[in-house]
Amino acid sequence: MMSSKTTERSTSLNAVSPESHFGNVVAVRGSIVDVRFSERLPAIHTMLRTGNDQEIAIEVLAQLDSQIVRGIALTPTQGLARGMQVTDTGCPLMAPVGKPILSRMFDVFGNTIDRGPALEDVKWRSVHQSPPALVRRSTKSEVFETGIKAIDVLLPLERGGKAGLFGGAGVGKTVLLAELIHNMVGQEEGTSIFCGIGERCREGEELYREMKSAGVLDNMVMIFGQMNEPPGSRFRVGHAALTMAEYFRDEEHRDVLLLIDNIFRFIQAGMEVSGLMGHMPSRLGYQPTMGTELSGLEERIANTDSGAITSIQAVYVPADDFTDPAAVHTFSHLSASIVLSRTRAGEGLFPAIDPLQSNSKMATPGIVGRRHYELAQEIRRTLAQYDELKDIIAMLGLEQLSPDDRNVVARARRLERFLTQPFFTTEQFTGLKGKAVSLEDSLDGCQRILNDEFKDYPEKSLYMIGKIDEAKMPSGSKPDTDKEPAHAKPSSHDA
Repeated sequence: MMSSKTTERSTSLNAVSPESHFGNVVAVRGSIVDVRFSERLPAIHTMLRTGNDQEIAIEVLAQLDSQIVRGIALTPTQGLARGMQVTDTGCPLMAPVGKPILSRMFDVFGNTIDRGPALEDVKWRSVHQSPPALVRRSTKSEVFETGIKAIDVLLPLERGGKAGLFGGAGVGKTVLLAELIHNMVGQEEGTSIFCGIGERCREGEELYREMKSAGVLDNMVMIFGQMNEPPGSRFRVGHAALTMAEYFRDEEHRDVLLLIDNIFRFIQAGMEVSGLMGHMPSRLGYQPTMGTELSGLEERIANTDSGAITSIQAVYVPADDFTDPAAVHTFSHLSASIVLSRTRAGEGLFPAIDPLQSNSKMATPGIVGRRHYELAQEIRRTLAQYDELKDIIAMLGLEQLSPDDRNVVARARRLERFLTQPFFTTEQFTGLKGKAVSLEDSLDGCQRILNDEFKDYPEKSLYMIGKIDEAKMPSGSKPDTDKEPAHAKPSSHDA
């Protein structure tokens, strides 16, 4: 079996075995290549190699007749011409798996792109794997604790589930992903895999440096299909990342945190491939097989009796239209939706999670417990009331509110600040020591704020702290009597 080989990829793919078959290029249309084989047709998903140094990789997607196959090139096709010899490798696209891939960065072919030493003692597996059988799946819903207060209290993630992270540039999306990686590796002793689909080269390089400086690179793997690569490469990089994750789940019995940025680019790459293959597009130009392709990727993310793959996926919504087919199909697979707000980021409330637009299927009494559920509902209710009162505050001022409404505003503003948190991955920028807060401490803090235990403490004493008792430490133990409390006057975001 190919998966048991430990040789380098360049050797395993470019070598011509005695069983190899040869064909010839008969047509080249951009990334689409037609190849004629006189003896035996390659199977669907077989990798073909051609070029002077076998550097052009083609994946078979269709058999046109008894002698011609049509494939999509995963590499640029410059220099490819009719009549060139093509080698049938006899195997599909392979991904490296095993402990040696930890702390490394890869492309879709499993080549290291971090300028590190060559891989040794690594196994290879096909990227085309089936989802785990239903009898192997765990039916128990467990909460995946992240150590981030806003997520654990209001948007609990599912162990072995999929969460969507909605956010544009500059709202802290990468920082939140980096913190989740740090907490998973540091607290859970698991493995993290970052998959960049359609990523900019700059973003991948920055993330690599951030992970290295944060000291979490030893237990994570990074794989990229960058935006300047052909659509076939971007379409398959997600499958390669999942193959790596499945190895750690099934063979090493580890919990795996899989971060994908951006899942919309996977759908977009599939749309480009479908268009190049000449398939008639369906609604809004998307490929007719979009639902099947997305399901084939998402259903492999699951928790089994041996371990779990928990996925955090960045999701771009075209033109903020949540009825777009790409968004609709993605929503159907997610167990939690985390929306990052540019307004909250501008106020310095990090992580900039909007609790009113975000939701989680795990936030039910049967899963998180009655106390947690009721507390989360009370927090949402308080923040929603504050949101409704912002217009009145902007026009008439806080003094025109009733005493009960003023108490609601005071609680909501203290809750907003308590749900901020210093991150380990930003210590070098903020000078604040990062903190991971347990779920029990987070719930306790929110409950004490709702009970008005901290109404005489300034709001700033609750900003960027871990446990609630830190607000009573010497620096924040005395209410600020020299200045008017922050909640007594409308701030810039109230306007």
